Amino acid sequence: MKSIKRRTFLSFLGKASLGAIIVPPFLMSCGNNTKPILGSDVSKDKLNRLKNIIVEGLSPSDNDDLILAKGLNYHTIIKWGDQISDKDTFGFNNDFTCFIPLDKNNPKDGLLWVNHEYINPLFVSGFDSNVYNNPFEHKTREQVDLEMYNVGGSIVRIKQQNEVWRVVKNDPYNRRISAKTPIKLNWDTPVKGKTTVIGTLANCSGGITPWNTFLTCEENYDGFFGETVYDENNNPIRKPSTHCAWEKFYDYPPEHYGWVVEIDPRNGEAQKHIALGRFAHECCTLYELEDKRIVAYSGDDHNNEHLYKFISSKPGSLKEGTLYVADTINGKWLPLDWKNQPQLQKKFTNQTEVLIRAREAAKILGATELNRPEDIEIDPITGHILISLTNNYQKKDYHGSILKLEETNGKFDSLTFKASTYKAGGEESGFSCPDNLAFDLAGNLWMTSDMSGSAMNKEGKPYLPFKNNSLFVIPRFGKDSGKVIRVASAPIDAELTGPWFAPDGKTLFLSVQHPGEQTKELTNPTSKWPFDEDNIPKPAVVAITGDLIEKMNNLNIING
Repeated sequence: MKSIKRRTFLSFLGKASLGAIIVPPFLMSCGNNTKPILGSDVSKDKLNRLKNIIVEGLSPSDNDDLILAKGLNYHTIIKWGDQISDKDTFGFNNDFTCFIPLDKNNPKDGLLWVNHEYINPLFVSGFDSNVYNNPFEHKTREQVDLEMYNVGGSIVRIKQQNEVWRVVKNDPYNRRISAKTPIKLNWDTPVKGKTTVIGTLANCSGGITPWNTFLTCEENYDGFFGETVYDENNNPIRKPSTHCAWEKFYDYPPEHYGWVVEIDPRNGEAQKHIALGRFAHECCTLYELEDKRIVAYSGDDHNNEHLYKFISSKPGSLKEGTLYVADTINGKWLPLDWKNQPQLQKKFTNQTEVLIRAREAAKILGATELNRPEDIEIDPITGHILISLTNNYQKKDYHGSILKLEETNGKFDSLTFKASTYKAGGEESGFSCPDNLAFDLAGNLWMTSDMSGSAMNKEGKPYLPFKNNSLFVIPRFGKDSGKVIRVASAPIDAELTGPWFAPDGKTLFLSVQHPGEQTKELTNPTSKWPFDEDNIPKPAVVAITGDLIEKMNNLNIING
């Protein structure tokens, strides 16, 4: 296989470090202050034109379709089951997306990475748990193997021709990374006796590195091989899985999952980064410091869990460094450092154990419990860190919020910060359950929602006014600045995930995940999107284009 040299990759707006992001010069943040920067080359005329952009938002919808605001259109790039090569097919329940051009001079030809978070057995393996009293006793190894293949991620080469993005089938770069793929551990100490483990799963959101590799994050890993918990005497207890019961066929330790995984798109090689800690990683968002050390932010998407930050001690490393957890009440990053924390020494035997049991270690140190911290993005203008806090039923926080962190003096390796609420969800603000975030080239914030399919459009539930999950934009300029505007409505039961802008700002890649998830019988699906010949719902990745995308990215204004 022909290798891609690192210099031929293009860094671009998304989850890359600010130091690598390409944005218009007058919007570039230097990353060391908390005030917006507008360069002297921006004329008053351009600023006035920025302020005059109007977005005609959508009303909530419960229709079974992907509905877009005026000025937007979409086409499907790839959907579950599509062939990407003679031997591989596209996986199920696509989530995070990321696009890297193969040539910096051609933004219309590159590699698309897509996460496959979990499976619906009814669709993927034909296993129907509703017909058995003890369903997992009736599952077969063949069904489990199908399920294991359909999670992980896909790399596909895509090209845009005549304004349409298409997969280059059988391209040498097209490949699958699944729950069957051997993956090395980037750590000096074996985890449960292994330095190479089998597979990645529960792949939710992700990120990209300054050296142009993909990061995919293992979130709700306990649904596949279970989890290890500890009693009051610190004795381990193996809890069964909650979703798949794979442990009945493959005795893989739960400790092999719950990590940030790095994928090299040039050859498909993968590694799990133990130093970043083990928990339900929603995402991993990197910032590259001037000395090339790395700061990595990640949230634990679970009720009453925590926000983490890793600061490397060596340039370009996701191994050497310290993992911190946030005390948002006092504005402090607390080091999960076994050698220097006597409290951790009382509970754990070494640093590896601290990292494996990061949730317990965080609570011992007094980290702040948060309401499902999900996606994290760095504002390219202010340098503020925004974190989606989706909801917390236990605390009657049904609609969630977006948390804002301001690192002290704008330094991302600072150990102190100021925390505040940027946006609170609810009927008054027009959104509920924020999930994935993305900034466009002009610094507008795009956001998806994550209302549960079991609670959407149900009488007596707090989500009824919002109807289906949606995609929103929060303009930075104009009369609607700061307003949350709905620009897309998802099909029935679906969730919109993984928003990622193409480097020229003219395409928004977006996943439509789990349409028809509440289906009980294949002959009577709750959704039929994307309305193909099979007449069943299928997760898919779409490309959203149109005048509104270009206006929001201010391409004509910036270039004119």
